[in-house]
Amino acid sequence: MIASKAKDRNPVLVALLVVVFTATALVPGTVAAFGKTYKQAKAPCLATAVAAYKSCQFEVNEEYWMAVGKCKNLSDPEAAAECLAAAREEKTEARQTCREQLEARLQVCDDLGPGSYEPAVTPDDFLDPEMITPANANPYFPLVAGTKWVYEGETEDGLEVITVTVTDEIKEIEYPEESGQVFACVVVQDVVEIEGELIEDTFDWFAQDQAGNVWYFGEISKNYEDGELVDVEGSWKAGVEGAIPGISVPGDPQVGTFYRQEYLLGEAEDMATVISRGEESAAVPYGEFTEDVLKTGEYTPIEPDAYEYKYYAPGVGMVLEVDPESGDRVELVEKTVE
Repeated sequence: MIASKAKDRNPVLVALLVVVFTATALVPGTVAAFGKTYKQAKAPCLATAVAAYKSCQFEVNEEYWMAVGKCKNLSDPEAAAECLAAAREEKTEARQTCREQLEARLQVCDDLGPGSYEPAVTPDDFLDPEMITPANANPYFPLVAGTKWVYEGETEDGLEVITVTVTDEIKEIEYPEESGQVFACVVVQDVVEIEGELIEDTFDWFAQDQAGNVWYFGEISKNYEDGELVDVEGSWKAGVEGAIPGISVPGDPQVGTFYRQEYLLGEAEDMATVISRGEESAAVPYGEFTEDVLKTGEYTPIEPDAYEYKYYAPGVGMVLEVDPESGDRVELVEKTVE
């Protein structure tokens, strides 16, 4: 997990954390004291992390004072006091989350480097979705139309069933915005049900480049409660409001590589690292896999405590997802190709 890397953290980032956490405000030149390693917080990745932290603090304060206003309207002094105490507690917890997010984002800067995240991609670098076959598809994520994976996992609310289907639909996405560059993406549907009740219905947009990397260009995520659509939280689209595509699964994964899987600051910041390749096996209801299994660690600075291992089998795709803290597993139970 991100926290487990603390002992290896770059001392420049440690110093930056100390300043941000102890200063009442960040003023021009504050981070300039950190020497020449990253050209200080002017480095885009670091500056972005600090800006997101300040935004988080403003949001916490806004929500706190709105809560205080509601508490002040209570005529019962005891109820008002309890309300204010709860508001202060929530503010403290929220501020801690802001700090943890900052720390996680700074760790990402240490892993990827201090520069901007601006992958240079053009449509000519990518395969025509209709030309992707089992022979040229990324072996760990074959975007072959008609492929369907079914996963199951136990949750506190019951059996979770996830059905992922590579459709024959194509989504055209202009990236960067107003650039005239249009990427043809494969539409993949991801449906989540718990005890037969629809929880989420997502359409993801992927494209595979000539090197075999599967890029993630966005998603429209519909979230449900009691059978009714409640929001589309988590949705994003490359080229819109600063969203940038990332690599979902590399074509030739190398151990120790870190990469962004998606990027929209504050909304979509999934990261991954290649932990091993060909060193571990995975046994799930669909089968046991021992050859060239890819293991990744996936996380997001938005939820610093969330971390999971994913196992991919060549020619099959993802076969297992494990939460290392709880031991919870999501296992492949079925794979078909129409």
